[in-house]
Amino acid sequence: MYFKTQEETVTTLLSNIGPISYKSFPLRLYQITSKFRDEIKPRFGLMRAREFIMKDLYSFDVDLKSAQETYSELNDSYDRIFRNIGLDYVKVLGTSGNIGGSISHEFHYQADIGEDKILTCSECGYSANTELSGDCSCPKCKSKNINISSGIEIAHTFLLGDKYSKPLKATFLNIKGKPEVLQMGCFGIGISRIMAAAVEVMSLEQEIRWPDAIAPFNVIILPPKFGSKEEQSTKNLSEKLYTAIENLPNLKDNILIDDRISLTIGRRFLEAKRIGYRFIIVIGKTSTENVPLFELNDLKLNIQMHLTESELLCYIKDNLIF
Repeated sequence: MYFKTQEETVTTLLSNIGPISYKSFPLRLYQITSKFRDEIKPRFGLMRAREFIMKDLYSFDVDLKSAQETYSELNDSYDRIFRNIGLDYVKVLGTSGNIGGSISHEFHYQADIGEDKILTCSECGYSANTELSGDCSCPKCKSKNINISSGIEIAHTFLLGDKYSKPLKATFLNIKGKPEVLQMGCFGIGISRIMAAAVEVMSLEQEIRWPDAIAPFNVIILPPKFGSKEEQSTKNLSEKLYTAIENLPNLKDNILIDDRISLTIGRRFLEAKRIGYRFIIVIGKTSTENVPLFELNDLKLNIQMHLTESELLCYIKDNLIF
């Protein structure tokens, strides 16, 4: 789709079907799909690309009060989503821009390369896009104690009212059987941008870092190199450990074994750090003891330790945040 958003399309759809009884509302229509944009200056990898993945949702209500309640409910849902991802974000009052409407909010990850400027009041906590605020005083408490930071926009919500439904004649039948204009909202999350922005915020120069909740895999196991003494005395240990970890909550299909055992552990370890697994488990010399000890590397906390299987399982279970 070359359109940035689909307000006209989805409103026309309702208009062609309608008028629908008030009993069918509230109504929420959504899509998760690839979009295409003729971006003049694509840059920052997935951050500003000509193709991206986005979730769009459009809400329809019978009156403005109901539309406001839907707007509040879906903003709360977005808050829960971003809290579950586990990376600090900022929710700010935003500009409605070309989409229009009476109110909008933006969700940002703060990063130096962000193209938006976010104004935050240290006194009352008010936050807004500087496009909206204009000067450097807080419009809420008039304080001059203002911080300005850069942000990467990852989601945007709009309360549209009847901006689209009125001219496009999207109506419903009220309790008396008479047509009335629907009230709308629209809500978007940049799925591929979340991935790119999270990596930008968390990563080191030589290492990708992911939030636990959206990491492609959280755990990788590195067996010994083929032909080594450790390889001979730890047969099937990696598979046994894999099965034990897989039984932990949320870790099924979330673990890899790097079975390229023709490569040294050191080579595979460096590659694992670049890819960004939260936990790197090395089966090495200490794993050949009567009670095997596994080298556990927690990249998020920059900790390395040698643990028994039960200790390792407890540590991963207690520290993995979903």
